[in-house]
Amino acid sequence: MSETAEAPIDPIVLSHFTSALLDNLKAIKPRVKPDDVSKIHVSQTVSLVALIYEKIRNAIEYREDHLIRRAAIERIIKRRLMLNPEGRGEAENVLREVLWARYFSSGSLGGQDLVRIQAIIDKYLFIKKTIITGRDIETQQYLAEFVIQMLTCEIEETLSPEDASQYSSFTFFIYQVMRKKIKIEGLSDDQRDAYFLAALERTYRKSDMPYQRYHLFITFYKPVGDYSMSELKDLSNKLPKIFLKIDETLNNSFVDSLMRYTRKQLPSFLILFSIINDKFKEIMPILGDKIKLWSEVEQTCREKYQQLSSRVRTLAVRSFIYIFLTKMIFALILEVPVSKYIYGEVNLRSVIINSVFPPILMLLIVSFFKVPGEDNTKNIFNKIVNIIDRDTTFETSVSYIPKKSRVKKPMLIFGFTIFYTLTFMVTLSLIYEGLSYIDFNLISMSVFVFFVSIVSFFSYRIRQIVNLYRLEEKEGVLTPIIDFFFMPILSLGKFFSGGLAKLNFLIFVFDFLIEAPFKLIFEVVEEWISFVRKRKDEII
Repeated sequence: MSETAEAPIDPIVLSHFTSALLDNLKAIKPRVKPDDVSKIHVSQTVSLVALIYEKIRNAIEYREDHLIRRAAIERIIKRRLMLNPEGRGEAENVLREVLWARYFSSGSLGGQDLVRIQAIIDKYLFIKKTIITGRDIETQQYLAEFVIQMLTCEIEETLSPEDASQYSSFTFFIYQVMRKKIKIEGLSDDQRDAYFLAALERTYRKSDMPYQRYHLFITFYKPVGDYSMSELKDLSNKLPKIFLKIDETLNNSFVDSLMRYTRKQLPSFLILFSIINDKFKEIMPILGDKIKLWSEVEQTCREKYQQLSSRVRTLAVRSFIYIFLTKMIFALILEVPVSKYIYGEVNLRSVIINSVFPPILMLLIVSFFKVPGEDNTKNIFNKIVNIIDRDTTFETSVSYIPKKSRVKKPMLIFGFTIFYTLTFMVTLSLIYEGLSYIDFNLISMSVFVFFVSIVSFFSYRIRQIVNLYRLEEKEGVLTPIIDFFFMPILSLGKFFSGGLAKLNFLIFVFDFLIEAPFKLIFEVVEEWISFVRKRKDEII
């Protein structure tokens, strides 16, 4: 045992990229905690009510957990700027609101944060005013939205620099290890690298559009808060073209192709990063010895597989709550009066089925999801060794070359289009015949299809979580048949979820009719509590 500890039986010599990653992680400095004098404290009473409000508000807008805080900051910024377009003194209001909602603990933010955030707000509003002047309304809206989104991202990462730096280091590591494995015919290395970074934003970091834009911007330029005002004047002239170039990159078809490739490479990186986070103090001996590394990989994989089961159940519940609050209530409210108006009666059986069947369907679909097994763990371990080892064979061996676009054959494309349309007709016809048999009218049928497609789409998204640590997914014998019948349903679900997002009328109600007066009341209560506390201190 002692000999093994002193001289690893099967040593691994770390690559330059791996050593650089560990050095970068060591160099990350935590945000300086505010002193006792400048700490911003908020009322726990107000904070509790604000927290409850945020939980309800976030339930009606489906987002990844790590994106919720940024979205909240965006809501705060937009509302505050409607009341105060110049943004003067708004940093304190923003910080108080994120403290109310417990996105940061009370007393964790202070005077230095306030000064820093106010400077960032001032610079972004200067940019906004400069670049939208004299442009048409549509362009003004596009540029203003881009600026505000970047502002909220920079505020969030400025307030949580450790998380931002760690994610950035991990992302850059994947990029360095994998970039030379990718060859795209007809593109320069710079173009390929930009598309690959965009793909990593959506696969590894799971960024929303604001963060995709912001991270791509700071890859090539400094964060806006780091510019002087004189530098911003020069930058502002270039920003409209920069914004367009960023969006062109993000929306390029190569990014979608690279996303599919990148997802298959991520499991090994995710397990490696988890081990680094959990065992950072003793990481060098672990990464330098295959036996120790295997022990950590095997244990970490088992823990992650176990967590997947719990996470899937949680996501299923959250997804259904979101669907129910934003789609089902709206549809069910319409079904009864419209059926009454058109058909003169309401089929209670259809209303009950449309209410009960969607959660049962989601539960049924989720119950078929299976977590990876031991073979997957072994494959992950072997790939981690290739990733961290000094041997450059893995990094330089080309594993992905997009195929050249074949000459399009009009007749073949026409045939495929007809066949794909046929899948819709067959699936919807089967649903129609089945529902007709139990006396559904067309309104109830439409509501049924709406619910089933939405639930199926969200179940499919949850399935991607189950495959988070799966290196290879085996296709079953019946998969093509299942795809034939379910692809139309998934396509409709994607359309209803995204294309009809405006049906989420509760967002409008919360943001414009509830949130503004609520936050005003919070401010008044906060001031009153502060006033009473000062009077109490004077008495003492």
